[in-house]
Amino acid sequence: MKDLSNYRKSYEKSELLENQIPDDPINLFHKWFYEAEELNAADEVNAMTVSTIGLDGFPKSRVVLLKKFNEEGFIFYTNYNSEKGKAILNNPNICLSFFWPTVERQIIIKGIAEKTAANISDNYFASRPDGSKLGAIVSPQSDVIPDRTFLENNLKQLEKDFEGKEIPRPAHWGGFIVRPVEVEFWQGRPNRLHDRIRYQLQEDYNWKIERLSP
Repeated sequence: MKDLSNYRKSYEKSELLENQIPDDPINLFHKWFYEAEELNAADEVNAMTVSTIGLDGFPKSRVVLLKKFNEEGFIFYTNYNSEKGKAILNNPNICLSFFWPTVERQIIIKGIAEKTAANISDNYFASRPDGSKLGAIVSPQSDVIPDRTFLENNLKQLEKDFEGKEIPRPAHWGGFIVRPVEVEFWQGRPNRLHDRIRYQLQEDYNWKIERLSP
């Protein structure tokens, strides 16, 4: 067994203080996201971990790409019939998390997911390359398949079927918007005394801001 107990790093690049933050977590997310982008904090700054409670009762996490965010929430796209999609439709309470190691920052978002309006999914699907569109159609996401050839052969057939034609969005594929109820910002600090600021949505739709002990 490999011993990792001596793996240590001192976090010293920034700080997160109450007198430096806005009243709304979306504004702080916007600031951190574009700082991470400018500083190349990750290969894909919009990569996030989506955690759900599966139909089997177990939590499961996987990395997906954030495609849009605004004051309403965070949008990503998936196959609604996938394991992830079914889990969300059964239990819409999910968690999103971002980790940008270069800037020593994490953001953890608890929220409630719901399907985006059909026109939003249509517009995004129309913007995708044809290969990605066909991939969304050909893949029975999360299903057991015999081998890779199964996918490749089906893709070849779809390429023939849609040659010179517009590729419509399949009904089983679309967006989820996650409306946040809690957002935690984590900034690495020396001696493991990290900064943790938590925003919690209140009944009056204002945000309660608290510092958490690291």
